[in-house]
Amino acid sequence: MRRLSVSCVGVLILSVWSQASAAEPVQAASPPPARPRATIAVWDTTQASAEPLVLRSQADRKGWSEIALPGTLDAFKGDTVMSNGRIILVARKQSPALAVYAVRPEGAVARLTLRLTDDKGQPTGPLERVSLVEAAKAAACLEVTGKTAGGTSITARVRLKRGDVALQVEPGAGAGRLRVECPARYVVMPDFFADDIVVDARTLKVDQTEIPTDNFVMHLAGKGDALALCVFENRQQDVRLSLSGTADQRTVAASEIGFEGKKVWVAVLDGPRLWHARELDPKETGKTVSLDWSMPFPGQWRVDFSKADGLVDSWEMLLQAPKGSGYVKPSWLGAGSESIPPTRQRWNTVLGSYAYPCWTDRKGQGFIQPLKSRALKFQGPLVIYPINRVKETPLDAFTVVDVMRNTLGVGPCEYILDLEGQKSEYKGRATCAVRDSLTPIYSSGQQTSRRSEINQILDEGLTFVKHIRSRITRYVEFSHAMQAYLAEQKSAHPELAGPIAELERIAREVDARLAARVEKIKTPDHVAAMNADFRKDVLEDDGPGALAKCRAYTKALVTIGDNQDELSGECRWVVKSLRQKAGLLSAQDPRIASIAAVVRAKTQEALRNPAGHEGAHH
Repeated sequence: MRRLSVSCVGVLILSVWSQASAAEPVQAASPPPARPRATIAVWDTTQASAEPLVLRSQADRKGWSEIALPGTLDAFKGDTVMSNGRIILVARKQSPALAVYAVRPEGAVARLTLRLTDDKGQPTGPLERVSLVEAAKAAACLEVTGKTAGGTSITARVRLKRGDVALQVEPGAGAGRLRVECPARYVVMPDFFADDIVVDARTLKVDQTEIPTDNFVMHLAGKGDALALCVFENRQQDVRLSLSGTADQRTVAASEIGFEGKKVWVAVLDGPRLWHARELDPKETGKTVSLDWSMPFPGQWRVDFSKADGLVDSWEMLLQAPKGSGYVKPSWLGAGSESIPPTRQRWNTVLGSYAYPCWTDRKGQGFIQPLKSRALKFQGPLVIYPINRVKETPLDAFTVVDVMRNTLGVGPCEYILDLEGQKSEYKGRATCAVRDSLTPIYSSGQQTSRRSEINQILDEGLTFVKHIRSRITRYVEFSHAMQAYLAEQKSAHPELAGPIAELERIAREVDARLAARVEKIKTPDHVAAMNADFRKDVLEDDGPGALAKCRAYTKALVTIGDNQDELSGECRWVVKSLRQKAGLLSAQDPRIASIAAVVRAKTQEALRNPAGHEGAHH
């Protein structure tokens, strides 16, 4: 597969203007130009512009003055242009917003604007002061100040490191929120514990709303060629979305992130096919569909399938195996990659046997095969974006997790991702493994000589049953506590009875799933009694009926184990749905935001350290 780097790591047009003639758009058939070494550069345009700057060629910077490095500057005569080789920041005196451009071989492309507001959301007017407080080989930093209509002065520092894809915004006096203006139909809150929240602007009737997030929110911008990812240190807050337009022109116009005295980063990833979206046709269910999209670079690409109930089911795109005709399922946050057969056949406790629904061929071409299942029906928008790296990902390509680690740092990032909580647990010996271990022993009549081994197998089987049952109990206890909490909130907030009832309905599904299987899962004490009877009547029985007795025991045990596995998996899906629904309800009705935040926090705790058979990730 041809490896194409995203253009967010493209050439620094401004830094090479003095070395080359004006850049011309690169044709698809032309080889990509070599990327010069990324450097920090700052210019004073010497004259203020009433219009957004055009940054395409050397001619566009005629009359500009470049600031010598290292250096500082108290005030600029004209507008300010700061670049690091990947993105460009422009502060115009006649504009209230900072413009952020992505650098491309054919010229810089405006991607978003940043605007400061006070705690009440009142924005600044045109910038009153811009100073350069740092300019060196490693980084440059501007301090900007503006005033609101009410006269409140707001200051912040915007820092750009060499070669980075993110701007760091540090609040100063009066800074309450950062408004990131980047029109997009889809805004995604990546979820590393469950399924993403995908906000489709066309489904929201409100013009302003708040969504609960876990340190990041992402705008899918442009025409599949730009991602704007906001990352912030303060986790105990919501992000405010502003919407505009109607019908097919409806977009999320901006995200507002509260500083709360902490930094906010805004990353710009820019390049062909960085994300893809399409509507799923119900007629495509069960059929192989070639997407109008291929990977621009190898990576772990997340595929968010919309479901009939309006929620999202998140999958990871399969990659072609290096050898043979099979596939590789990229590792999730450090776990080992998984081999998938050419048939893409999989099994989990909820779906049973199914063909994995999204994959790429050796050329990187994307395909889907929407599931044909009673348990899960895909319907509506499908969204694809790069969530993490694989070992083949080019060094100059960036993903969501890359941005998080580069901004927050490895330690805080791992805390947010809760890597310990992501780890699945496996205790004892699965009931089907007990069957597969005991049957050959009794078939060959070795039960007497292998008595100690059989005892160990029985003990390990009981350990497994107890472990899975403990997970089921945890989900049931969570469900009851959540139902109690929601009942309290409904009583305290009768005006929110409708959306709270939707959450209650999902929470009660755990009880319904338990009721459907409670007779089949028995209890750990029941299995302990089965083991005691086995030791008494079967363990040392070397007669002709011993094998039949063994098979009767293992059949009963596997029935218990299968139902436990399926129930724990079903409970997990319920909790994941509750977590996602809380976020979507918050977007639809901002009044429920605080309740939704509590629900999401409690669901994450319930989802931590799943049993290996729960199917935490497809």
